[in-house]
Amino acid sequence: MAVKDLIEQIAKALVDNPDEVAVRLIEGEETTVLQLKVAPDELGKVIGNHGRTFHSIQKILSGAGMKSKKRFVLELVASEDRIAVPE
Repeated sequence: MAVKDLIEQIAKALVDNPDEVAVRLIEGEETTVLQLKVAPDELGKVIGNHGRTFHSIQKILSGAGMKSKKRFVLELVASEDRIAVPE
C-alpha cells in the first residue's frame, strides 16, 4: 500500500464524510509533501484533542519514511485555504 493510500484510508476512517477526503502528493528532491484535504467542519476530527490524532498520523508517516528512506511532510487543508500545522 502506498503512503498516499494509507493516509487517505486513515482520514476516511476519522471523518463523517469520507467522500470529501482527498490526498495530494507533491514530490520534491528531498521531501514529499502530502496535502490532506477534508471538509472544513471535519478538521477537528483529523486534528484531534490537542493535535494528538494529527501528530499520530505524522508519526506513521515518519516510520514509513524511514523504511523507504524518504522524508514525508503532512499538511492539512480545508477547502482551498491552507492551514498552518506545527511540526
